Amino acid sequence: MTDTNGNGANAAAGGAPALNALVQYLKDFSFENPNAPNSLGPQQKAPDISIQVNVNAKQLAPTDFEVSLTLDAKAGDGPNVLFKLDLEYGGVFRLINIPQEQVHPIVMIECPRLLFPFVRQIVAEATRNGGFPPLYIDPIDFVALYQQKAAEAAGQQGTANA
Repeated sequence: MTDTNGNGANAAAGGAPALNALVQYLKDFSFENPNAPNSLGPQQKAPDISIQVNVNAKQLAPTDFEVSLTLDAKAGDGPNVLFKLDLEYGGVFRLINIPQEQVHPIVMIECPRLLFPFVRQIVAEATRNGGFPPLYIDPIDFVALYQQKAAEAAGQQGTANA
């Protein structure tokens, strides 16, 4: 007999560690093509593309966490914006039998890593549907992002304590 949570995710048997994605969803999305149709013609040079990524998490229950991946992308410069895209994609994850010291890294590294392929696909389809070549975002090193955020937080604590 298996134990399920009603969403097809099996509960960990015998105390084995488990990470289950309970649900995933598009929480917020915006795509702007402010200079269309002029922006859709041939360009003199490749556009500058800037992408900012952030990860947020909120504990919903002792074992459940909502993790959201936010992405802001902009192509073009100054008044010549080709497109602007804002997206927040979330998921609810259940962590079972995970040692407490490993919960935060799993929530902030592994959960966004599971969400990223879906975000990448949404961005590629939105830019393609906007009349541009699909923007395939390079894989993100969530370990480096986590370490960067931890270093920033440690620096802020050091400054506050000085």
